[in-house]
Amino acid sequence: MSILTQICMKPKDIDSFKKILNQLEGLHEEISTLSKKSYTDSLNSFKLNLVNQVLSRANEILGENYLPFTDFTIFEDANIPNNSDVTLVLSQYINCMESLREENIVSKIEYTTSGSIAKIYWSWKGTNLETYPPKNVRK
Repeated sequence: MSILTQICMKPKDIDSFKKILNQLEGLHEEISTLSKKSYTDSLNSFKLNLVNQVLSRANEILGENYLPFTDFTIFEDANIPNNSDVTLVLSQYINCMESLREENIVSKIEYTTSGSIAKIYWSWKGTNLETYPPKNVRK
């Protein structure tokens, strides 16, 4: 269990988390499109630099317990990856970010005059930061 899951994310951590997750998803979408056109083409250095910046921040947020790979942090400049490699890695990072998010959210039942509704919030004490339901709901 990581420190974040024991302490819960603070509002500033939540803001950073949301930004990095959005960036990961955006990069994944763009590079997936490139990969569909030509999965063996290499990323150019500009795009690789952007991907590595986002991965570095994601590594900080995920911490040791949520990293998707124990022996990977960022792509090497000397060994430029192809589109499909980057798509694969970004997908794994997105999944791990979602796992971390799921450890830091709670469901609360709110009662109204027309009945009750379950709302999902970040679990930081006293926060009213609403979020979306878990993506990995297990039945």
